[in-house]
Amino acid sequence: MKSLEELRVIREKVQGEVGYRSEHQIPVKIAGPAAAYEAANGEEWSTKYRAHVLVCGGTGCTSSGSQRIREKLAEEIKKQGIEEEVCVIKTGCFGLCALGPIMIVYPEGAFYSMVKEEDIPEIVSEHLVNGRVVTRLLYDETVHGNEVLPLQETNFYKKQHRVALRNCGVISPENIEEYIGTRGYEALGKVLTEMKPEEVIQIMLDSGLRGRGGAGFPTGLKWKFAAANAADQKYVCCNADEGDPGAFMDRSVLEGDPHVVLEAMAIAGYAIGASQGYIYVRAEYPIAVERLNIAIGQAREYGLLGKDIFGTGFDFDIELRLGAGAFVCGEETALMTSIEGNRGEPRPRPPFPALKGLFQKPTILNNVETLANIPQIILNGPEWFASMGTEKSKGTKVFALGGKVNNTGLVEIPMGTTLREIVEEIGGGIPNGKKFKAAQTGGPSGGCIPAENFDVPIDYDNLIAIGSMMGSGGLIVMDEDTCMVDIAKFFLEFTVDESCGKCTPCRVGTRRMLEILDKITKGQGTMEDLDRLEELAAHLKSNSLCALGQTAPNPVLSTLRYFRDEYIAHIVDKKCPAGVCKDLLQYKIDADKCKGCTLCARTCPNNAIIGKVKEPHVINQDKCVKCGACMEKCRFGAIYKE
Repeated sequence: MKSLEELRVIREKVQGEVGYRSEHQIPVKIAGPAAAYEAANGEEWSTKYRAHVLVCGGTGCTSSGSQRIREKLAEEIKKQGIEEEVCVIKTGCFGLCALGPIMIVYPEGAFYSMVKEEDIPEIVSEHLVNGRVVTRLLYDETVHGNEVLPLQETNFYKKQHRVALRNCGVISPENIEEYIGTRGYEALGKVLTEMKPEEVIQIMLDSGLRGRGGAGFPTGLKWKFAAANAADQKYVCCNADEGDPGAFMDRSVLEGDPHVVLEAMAIAGYAIGASQGYIYVRAEYPIAVERLNIAIGQAREYGLLGKDIFGTGFDFDIELRLGAGAFVCGEETALMTSIEGNRGEPRPRPPFPALKGLFQKPTILNNVETLANIPQIILNGPEWFASMGTEKSKGTKVFALGGKVNNTGLVEIPMGTTLREIVEEIGGGIPNGKKFKAAQTGGPSGGCIPAENFDVPIDYDNLIAIGSMMGSGGLIVMDEDTCMVDIAKFFLEFTVDESCGKCTPCRVGTRRMLEILDKITKGQGTMEDLDRLEELAAHLKSNSLCALGQTAPNPVLSTLRYFRDEYIAHIVDKKCPAGVCKDLLQYKIDADKCKGCTLCARTCPNNAIIGKVKEPHVINQDKCVKCGACMEKCRFGAIYKE
């Protein structure tokens, strides 16, 4: 078992290595001689390597080949004989997923994007051996004149403030000592040796931290309720069952900084009097599961989990439970039922988990992002955390930014940042000069934010007021080519598939709503169907057993509220304004533009296009399957849809 003093020694030994990869890079001339490898701003960091090469090991970059990049790096570094001078670190996600595989070389902070194996020999020989940054392979925003700019000065990063993600892309998630080098487990030591449980709970209350899993319930209040209930056994659960389409915030924290979750759960256990924790993580996250298992093993080896932590008499251990991908298991009672070994179905509340949760014992459940904030709140104080964000929504929020936006990836911004800032500045705007139409937050439980609310500050209350919700943090951007009726149908399809079927309103009601939306997208709807949708939505919200059914109508209601004209166009005009719904589409050929090249006819999978060479062609609408292949292939812009 490591003592607090031993942890301090490890921290002092390792913090130089981690600090060398700080956000403060040394300015470097692109074509200059090999830099004198010193830390930024004149600070001296103790490191045995003159260069640190960080390669993203998150799911996104791994899927695009970052493992092969690391292997090629090791091979070239050995070939050049600089193994003792350069270290390669596998990190978690850097955030800018659109540019993977990503590699950053410190101390210069040279950000190499979309790296290929064939680029590695040049990077090693030119940059790591001769000190000449390979400009053409850098992320273009980091190149300014003849200098490499710090990553934090790029549009994607400069408005972000990383708290939950502070170690992602900085440390090796598989090395506990690197986490300790960033003051890891110091908060746990402080809590166990200097504070009473009620003092810890008061800090959480004073910080204003609200649950980042979607509901936004005050974390300190949840802990206070569980602490007040006496029992021979209590539990701390972590909800890592991230099921929203397009969401990958929790996964990235687990992949990049797993120890922060373990430390926070131990702090929560001390605060409420629990000795056992469970992390419920979906099995579709193999990298997160692997790193969690490594982290739990290391924490036990160092005596940071298990019996008598820091010699204080406090016992706390953690086990993993793998979910099978059921979206309903993101609901707290369904999650606990699944941990118990039963079919994941929600239970009626009350009693709430703080009184009767896992195995009918007092239990608290927090999601990954919520827990990732806790050690920093303990170390920096509740006032520090409360100074960020808005009056009722303190701190920062992590979003998985996706859809029709240039810079897809992971962002962490202070609460109160506007949607415009996220999309246009951090996200780099909409591709191909298209206009912003809406953004979906909260996944299947959330709603669409239209362009008219582009400048509304994002926090819990503002989003609810405009018919959406924070959710866990998925943020899908849509442009003018998106059909909002089709979007509502997409989320209803997801909810219908994921309903556990336990309660009739959700099991039957969501299916009836989906049938109506399907009619509308096929041009078979009536105006009465809109009234029926709203009636069914009200019934689901008031009668469903759990939040899955209660929030399932939200995407439909928000699109009806802001884009009702699109529903009317589908029903009355039998047209899809965005040109998405196939049953309402027709592909046509402009005879004046058609050159008779026959490329479209040769591309058509159903032989629906007829015409002679060098003469205008026509499309047989009875045979057209509306795949759009002809329009994609036409080089003269002669094919259009209406």
